[in-house]
Amino acid sequence: MKIDFAHKQSAHCESGVCSNLLRHYGLEISEAMAFGMGSGMFFGYLPFIRVNKLPLTTYRCEVGGIFKRVTKRLGCRVHWQKFRNPDKAMAALDEQLDQGVPVACRTGGYWLPYFPPAFRFHFNMHNLVVYGKEGNDYIISDPVFPGPERCAHRDLLKARFAKGAMAPKGTMYYLKQVPRQADLAPAARKGIREVCRRMLSTPGPVIGIRGIRFLAGQVRKWPQKLGEERALLYVGQLIRMQEELGTGGAGFRFMFAAFLQEAATLLETHHLVELSRAMTEVGDRWRKFAVIGGRLCKGRASGEDSYEAMATLLNECADGESAVYRELLQIV
Repeated sequence: MKIDFAHKQSAHCESGVCSNLLRHYGLEISEAMAFGMGSGMFFGYLPFIRVNKLPLTTYRCEVGGIFKRVTKRLGCRVHWQKFRNPDKAMAALDEQLDQGVPVACRTGGYWLPYFPPAFRFHFNMHNLVVYGKEGNDYIISDPVFPGPERCAHRDLLKARFAKGAMAPKGTMYYLKQVPRQADLAPAARKGIREVCRRMLSTPGPVIGIRGIRFLAGQVRKWPQKLGEERALLYVGQLIRMQEELGTGGAGFRFMFAAFLQEAATLLETHHLVELSRAMTEVGDRWRKFAVIGGRLCKGRASGEDSYEAMATLLNECADGESAVYRELLQIV
C-alpha cells in the first residue's frame, strides 16, 4: 500500500514536512513561505539546558511550532497524538496509512538506518512523513534526503521511541482538513510580526538579539574560563547545532530571506526585497562564524581565526538582524 505523495527535498525537516503535506492537499506553499508564516526564526543560548552535556543553542523556534502556527493561520485542522505503548503507536500509524492519510512522525534521527553514519547522533526532533508500507518496510518522505527512503518496522519503532533529551514519545500528526484556497497574506504578516517581537522584545538575556550578544560575551570568555580543550567542545557544539541540526543559524537566515522575497510580491511591498538582501548578508556572517569555529575545532586556525573574531561576528549578526526586524515591524 502506497499513497500518491510527492516527495520534495528541502533544507529543514519541519518546514519541509509542512510544505510537502500542504502541497499534497492542494496548497502550493514553498518551504520558505511555510517557515516564514510559521515564525520559524529564533535564537536562544540556553546554558541551563544540556544536550550531550553541553549547552543548548537554538536558531529556530520550538519543535512543532512552525507546523502548528502555519496550519492554524491557514485554517487547517490537525490531529496530534503521543503514545506510551510502541505497538499501539505503530498500529495507529498503519491505520491512517490504510485510510490513505500521509502521517508525519517525530523521530530520533540516530536510529534511522538510511542516515549516513557520519550524520548519526542522538537528536530526537527529526520530522518525516510516512506515506506507505510494503511488507515490513515503511516508505518515507524524509525532507532532508533527495528521494524517498525505506525503513523497517523495528527501526522506525525504535526511532519513534528514542530515549534521551526531548524524547519523541511516538509523536505523530496529520492533516484532517485543509481549505481549498487560503489567503496567505495575513498569515505572512502574522509570521513576520511574531518573529520581530520575539527577537527584539523577549525578556531576559538569553533569547533573541540579547541572546546573540550574550553568547558573544560568553565566547570571548571560554578559553580562560573553560580551558582550551573544553572551550573547543563548546565551540563544536555551537557549530554542530548551527550547521548540522536542521540547517541551523545561517541556513535559517537564508530561508527567512527567501520568505521575505516571496512576501514582497504577496504583500506588494518592494522594500521587503531590500530587507531580504540584508538578511542574506547576515546569513553570510553566520556562515563565516561557523567556518572560523570549524577551523578552531580541527586545529586549522589561521592568524585571523580566534574566539575574539567569533565574538565580533556574533555582534555584527546581532546588529544586522536587529536592523532588519525593526524595519519589518514598521512595514507590517
